[in-house]
Amino acid sequence: MTDTDRLADDRLAQDRLGGRGDDIYAALLAAHEGLAFEASAALNARLVLLLANAVGDVPLVLAAIGRARTAAPDQG
Repeated sequence: MTDTDRLADDRLAQDRLGGRGDDIYAALLAAHEGLAFEASAALNARLVLLLANAVGDVPLVLAAIGRARTAAPDQG
């Protein structure tokens, strides 16, 4: 693991939202309400790309993708 990877992992481990994380979760659920699976997946893809662009740190975004994939349940 490189120093850049360690720094990205450290940044991902920080809770930078505090109590507002629940607000974001609720807004995300509301945004998906009533959408078909395909539309919901497309919304997620657009959101990820928008946030990745806003973050602007490629190693951090790649580390987040890796962490999310590792945490995802095995779908076979």
